[in-house]
Amino acid sequence: MTTKSEPPAEALSDVVGIESANVASAERTLRADAARNRQRVLAAAGQVFAERGLDVSLDEVAHAAGVGVGTVYRRFPNKEALVDALFEDKVENMVVLARQAEAFEDPWEGFVYFIEQALERQVRNRGLRDVLLHSEFACAGAARTRYAVAPILATIIERAQLTGKLRPDVVVNDVPMLVTMLGAVADYVGTNDPELWQRYMVLILDGLVADRAAWTPLSNPPSQAVVDAAMTKCR
Repeated sequence: MTTKSEPPAEALSDVVGIESANVASAERTLRADAARNRQRVLAAAGQVFAERGLDVSLDEVAHAAGVGVGTVYRRFPNKEALVDALFEDKVENMVVLARQAEAFEDPWEGFVYFIEQALERQVRNRGLRDVLLHSEFACAGAARTRYAVAPILATIIERAQLTGKLRPDVVVNDVPMLVTMLGAVADYVGTNDPELWQRYMVLILDGLVADRAAWTPLSNPPSQAVVDAAMTKCR
C-alpha cells in the first residue's frame, strides 16, 4: 500500500506565514489606495464647490477627481456626506496646526504662528470657505472646529500670558474673531494687494502684546487705488 507523503509541519507553517503576509500586504495596499482616492475626491470637491457652489453633482466631482463615479459613491453615499467630510478634513487640519503651535518653545511665537497660518489658509481657500460658511452645514462645522481646537488654543494663550508677553484679558473666543477681521481685508482687497492683510495682522498683534515698549515694523501701506477698490466693495 502506497502511503501519501505529507509536507513537514514547518513547511506548512512557512506557507501559511507567507500567504498571511501576502494578504496583509494586499490589504495595506488597498487601504493606501482608498486613502489616496479619498483625498483626491476631497481635493476635487473643494475645488469644484469653490468654483461652482454646492449644486454640482457627485458625478461632476468624480470627473474632476479623475476617478470612477462608483469610487465616490462608495465613500460618500450623498453630497451631504461629502460636505461633512470636507468639514472634518478642515477640523483635522486645524487640530494639526494648533498642535504645531503648542509645540513652540516660546508660547508667544506659537500664538503668532497659529494666527498667521490660520489666516494663510483662510485666504488661500477663500472660495471654498465662502461656500461652506453659507451652507446649511456651517453651524455644525464651526462647532466641531471649536470643540476640537479650543482646548489646545486655550493652553497656548495661557502659556503666552504667563510669560507676560500676551495681554491677560485675551480669551479663546477672541482668536476666531481676529482671524475673521483680518480675513475680511483679503476679501475686500482681492487681487489688488493680496498680501495686505499681513500689515494689519502686525498691527493687531502689537495690540495684543502686554508690554509695547517697541513697535513692530509694518509692511507697505495700501495705495489709494487699493483703498478705493476695497471701500467700493464694502458698499
